[in-house]
Amino acid sequence: MRAIPLTVTALAAALALTACGSGGGSGTNSKNGSACEIGTVSVQVGSASVAPATGDTGEVPVSITNQSAPCTLDGFPGVTLKAGGASVTVATQSGAKTGKLKLAKGDSATFSVSYVRGKDGDKASFAATSMTVSLPGGDATQSFPWKYGAVAGKGSAEKVDATVSTFQQAGD
Repeated sequence: MRAIPLTVTALAAALALTACGSGGGSGTNSKNGSACEIGTVSVQVGSASVAPATGDTGEVPVSITNQSAPCTLDGFPGVTLKAGGASVTVATQSGAKTGKLKLAKGDSATFSVSYVRGKDGDKASFAATSMTVSLPGGDATQSFPWKYGAVAGKGSAEKVDATVSTFQQAGD
């Protein structure tokens, strides 16, 4: 009868150890220092190729530079567009595949947000005023102004005609 309490105790200990250091979110475990996190990287929105008129496509580049210990981007960036109290999550590019991208201190990566310009004031367009960026494996976000006009909806403003690309190594 003594084997059951030891087995239960061992199982409980194994589960407790597994739970330690859980970083939450998806992707690489952030608590052991391997996932790139907002706060240890700089995030900048570059000069956009703005869609000039309704129906045109624009592209907003985002760059990430590691400011700390080596880290890994393992997954897709998260992008949410916001307008007032409403928000919509931008989908990843259809067919895009991601892999692990390791960044040493000073290394950079980029991704882009492609969007179709919507008609200002149209119910089927999302009048975004800001864009929030998150990295895989972490919960922190950073917000940037959206100065590129309304984003076309796919049937309604709740699903925007915009996509996020995968991370690409920048520089060398």
